Amino acid sequence: MSQITLTLSLNQTNTVLEALGQLPYARVYELIETIGRQASPQVQVPAAPAGAERTELSVARPA
Repeated sequence: MSQITLTLSLNQTNTVLEALGQLPYARVYELIETIGRQASPQVQVPAAPAGAERTELSVARPA
């Protein structure tokens, strides 16, 4: 399979993921996982101040 490289803003990426979330899971789950794997190392989560609650980022999976 040929590959291409796209450069998207975080907002654009989230819009694509939101749109994919409207499609049947069996059809798009691999694409969602691929986007997540490639995006994760690029998204910097700011350090929380001391004593602040920590939250985890995750890709939502439709039921």
